[in-house]
Amino acid sequence: MTEPTQESMQTYSREQIEQVVGLDATALGTIRDAFIALGQGKVVQPPILSMAIEEANGEVDVKTAHIQGLKHFAIKISPGFFNNPARGLPSLNGLMVVFSAETGLAKALLDDGGYLTAIRTALAGAVAAEALSRPDSKRVALIGAGEQASLQLEALRLVRDIESVDVWARDKERGERFARDTEQRLGLTVRSHDSLHAVCQNADIIITATPSHTPLLEYSMLPEGVHVTAMGSDSPEKRELEADVLTDCDYFVCDSRAQSEINGELKGLDEDQAKACEVYELGKLLADGRRLRDGDQNRGEQAETATDTLITVADLTGTGVQDTAIASLALARLAQH
Repeated sequence: MTEPTQESMQTYSREQIEQVVGLDATALGTIRDAFIALGQGKVVQPPILSMAIEEANGEVDVKTAHIQGLKHFAIKISPGFFNNPARGLPSLNGLMVVFSAETGLAKALLDDGGYLTAIRTALAGAVAAEALSRPDSKRVALIGAGEQASLQLEALRLVRDIESVDVWARDKERGERFARDTEQRLGLTVRSHDSLHAVCQNADIIITATPSHTPLLEYSMLPEGVHVTAMGSDSPEKRELEADVLTDCDYFVCDSRAQSEINGELKGLDEDQAKACEVYELGKLLADGRRLRDGDQNRGEQAETATDTLITVADLTGTGVQDTAIASLALARLAQH
């Protein structure tokens, strides 16, 4: 009898992965389906493993999840070393290892340098906006002018017909450069602002994409009917939203309540504020087919509020189920390429 042979693990570079995975409708559906599986209880997702390397101003996060019925699962290792730019090196890096969910054998090393994380984060923002923002949303405010802000905008265009963008960045010159480049690249009207109040005042959708350690957005800045997607707070020391944004909005939604309480915006609430904040999870809403802007009969008079005046907020901390989903899609496409 011939002994079974173990296939060698394939290694794929960032360049190879970029050729097959991007911001497209299929990738969007993959991330949406991952949220639904999480909401249906079909996902095993352990807490994030996080380790600080203080003497180098660095940290390492490890995320993973298994989706029932999927042939593979991924383990992502994501270092962030924030002194690197002074050395001419990127702050963020990382890779994913993909395993068979049947045998546990390693199938592929995706040496993506953090690219897949950036893509799945942007797509998660689009999924949240599709579920929570007004369908006629056309005006976007970006708080932050880095790579993720740009990707969030591009992904958002998969689900909303965006016409104009307002951007704010701590570095005024960077914000102005972002506005020029984005206007030329996407053909949108893009304006840079010095004030957070000014950047938000006409927005249908606000996206915060910063590494801020202090809150930037206050409830008083939010126009009626706006949706906010906050995705910068992904570790205990980061925060983008004042507590009143969570407690005073009509609906607060997160990708994972447990993660939001440790790494996301919920950690900024005191005991009384936490009691006053009703929390929904995006995956559960999607799994139940529930659209909050259609009204909620369980909220009494709130159900009669015009849906175009409701304020919704999503806190996205980034989940292992998103990593497994995008890694599985990448591996399938690489095998066909």
